Amino acid sequence: MIPDEDTEQTPVVTDLGGATALSYRKARNIAARIYKKADADDKKVISGMVSDCEFVEEWLVTGRRPGNKRGVERLAAYQREKLVDPLRMQAYVSNSKAGSPSNLTDSDYFVIEEALRVLTDLERDCFLLSYGHCMPHSYIADVLGLSRGNISTLLKRAKEKIQENRNNNLFLA
Repeated sequence: MIPDEDTEQTPVVTDLGGATALSYRKARNIAARIYKKADADDKKVISGMVSDCEFVEEWLVTGRRPGNKRGVERLAAYQREKLVDPLRMQAYVSNSKAGSPSNLTDSDYFVIEEALRVLTDLERDCFLLSYGHCMPHSYIADVLGLSRGNISTLLKRAKEKIQENRNNNLFLA
């Protein structure tokens, strides 16, 4: 219950509405007014309420977590969705049935095969060496006799093809 500021005798419950920035601003202002009249023990709790309201209000106004410089729509490249789970890709390459939790079922194996089906032999080799065997681009370039830039281009092209295949193939949905 929040005491009405006009009448100090009887506390009145104030409906702050839904989770909107305005309702949190009102709640913060009410808590700030109560903070001025509170004793030392209550001030600690009320100041936490005020800071929580400020945090939520900023989140609602900006649409992103307070303190973040960019929203989820502008994630850095390393934070974007991964095309393939690295453990599943490594399990695909090793094709082991030794009872590891990362082993693939037949349907998982089929899905990866179907996704890789659209790649050329060179793109497939680069993709499997990079994501399946976790080899650096320089090593792949040495093994295949290509430049590192060429390896990066082949991997980029392979990812684009796999992504397009995932979006258009009913077996990969």
